[in-house]
Order: sequence, then C-alpha cells, then structure tokens
Amino acid sequence: MLQMDYSHYYWQDEAIRLRAIAPEDWESCYASAFDTPARQMLECAIELPPTLSSARRFAEENADFLSSNRRIMFTIESLNEDIIGGVNLNSMDERNGTFSIGIVIDQPHRGKGFGTRAVHMLLKYAFFERRLHKFNDYVLEGNEASAAMLRKVGCVQEGVRRQVFYLNGKYHDSILFGLTKDEYIDQLRGLPVQDSTFPPIT
Repeated sequence: MLQMDYSHYYWQDEAIRLRAIAPEDWESCYASAFDTPARQMLECAIELPPTLSSARRFAEENADFLSSNRRIMFTIESLNEDIIGGVNLNSMDERNGTFSIGIVIDQPHRGKGFGTRAVHMLLKYAFFERRLHKFNDYVLEGNEASAAMLRKVGCVQEGVRRQVFYLNGKYHDSILFGLTKDEYIDQLRGLPVQDSTFPPIT
C-alpha cells in the first residue's frame, strides 16, 4: 500500500489520529466490551455479555462513516496505528446548532490525555466546519474521569437531572455539561473558563 504522508493531515495531532472505523476493528470492540465498569459509565446500564457477532456487526455497520443512526464514528489510534478507542459526533441538531460527543478509551490507554485530544478535534470540527454552536453532554453520577475531561476542554457544569438512571439497585443522577462556540474560542485564546453556577461533583 502507498505510504501515507500525514504531516498535513487535519485529523491528527502530536499523539493521536482519527480515522474511519474499519470492519477489522471488531476485535477491539469485542475486547473493550469486557470492561464492565467502563461500559456502565458509558451506557448507564449493565449490558448482556458481549458476542463476537455483535462486535462484528457494530464494526461493519459503522465502517467508512456509513452509520445509519446519523453518528459520525471514528476509531482513535496512536501515530503507530495502535487502536486507543473510539469517538463519535452525535445528536446533531442543525437548526439549533447543538451536538454531543461520545467517547471510549481502552483501559491500557486511559489517563494519558488521549480522550481530551480526541474531543478537542471533534469540537474544532463541529464548531468551525459544521457551524454548530453548542456542545451538550452528560455524565453518570460518580464518573469523575469523564467529568474532569469535560471541564478540561472548557465545559461548564450546567445542572443535575436527578435519579434518571437505574443501576446496581439504585437511582443515579445525570450531571449536565455544556460549552458554546464562543466559550471554546475564549479558551483557545487562553481566557479562563467561566465559573459554573453549580458546584463540582463530590
């Protein structure tokens, strides 16, 4: 195969690259499904045991940006082409300019800033290429790592939806975060993120 020159490639930085999901990514999808604590934080539920066929189907249905659910799905890989996780742009409302981002980082690669880098790439794409205006997201109560990452990219905690997820025999809150394009531009200019009206998750 032709050797690619990535030196001017939009979808990468100094550490990671985003690419289309490929059918052969199913093995990574399958392996990550066994990380129950991470899946709970992502799906806010206990899933049934993973299957080879469902992992293959997920990779095939979302390969090459052909997802039928209007999500733009990416595989995150290192510059050495090792798979790190996945990220997607979803819930795009062109009329109101809102969107969300879903992300999962595989266990060996967490805590190294790869998720933050991937989210920054999608925020820049959504704000400056798709002309979207407001990033909305939420995390499950207790998901400190994701909450910290959202604050790191500039999000403000906007509120709490109480007791909306049932997990492990009890109800859990949904912690709401948001970021406007103007706030993101201010952050890129080095201006401080505005203080949240709501206290941090404790």
